[in-house]
Parts: sequence; structure tokens; C-alpha cells
Amino acid sequence: MLRFARSLILGALLGAIAGLYMGWIQFPSESRNSSMGDLSQRHRDDYTVMIAAGHAAARDVDGAVERLQRLEVGDAGDRLRDSTERIIRTSARDLDDIRLLVQLAHDMGQLTPAMQPFFALNGDDP
Repeated sequence: MLRFARSLILGALLGAIAGLYMGWIQFPSESRNSSMGDLSQRHRDDYTVMIAAGHAAARDVDGAVERLQRLEVGDAGDRLRDSTERIIRTSARDLDDIRLLVQLAHDMGQLTPAMQPFFALNGDDP
């Protein structure tokens, strides 16, 4: 029994040493810093809706524009307008998310005819 316990401990120790060597020395992982521009469209939309929700609470247009620019897709207003119209056209999000996006687009001066029915749902005048 003692021989079995020693063999088990020795095997675990050698396995841990070999694993650490392989993981840290022989085949270390490469770190990669991704940018916000590398996100998939679905995740960009999620991020944009989160920005619109934050804007609804704080009413900080400059902060929303700054956050949208982190997506590295050119003009933040054009990006918001295009995303909002695409989401409306494809019904990719629920009505509350669309209303948040439309409110942000309105506050950024990007309200389009496709968005106006959703802006009217907010109880505001287009």
C-alpha cells in the first residue's frame, strides 16, 4: 500500500512539473489584445443598445458619442443611424431596445423617417 501511495504522489508530482513546463515554457499561449472593432455584428449591436440605455439614464450625448467611437467604424452618428435602421428593418431586437436606439439617434440629430414611428411611441413629437 505504501508503494502505491509513493507511486501515486510521484506520478502526480511529475505530471504537474511536465504540465507546467509544457504550458509555460514549451507551448505558452500568445496574448492578443483585440479592439472593439473586431466584435461581431451581434455584439456590436448589444454594445450599441447598452450605450443607448446608458444615455436614457444619463442624457449624456457626448459620452454616448465617445463610447460609439470605440467601435472604430467611422462616424458614430452614421454608425448609429445605420444600425438602428437595420435593426428596425430586420426586427433583430425588441421594441424597448429599438426605442432606446431611436431616442439616442434623435438626440444625436440622426432621426430618419424609418425611426419616426418608434420615436412617436416615446410620447415625443418627431
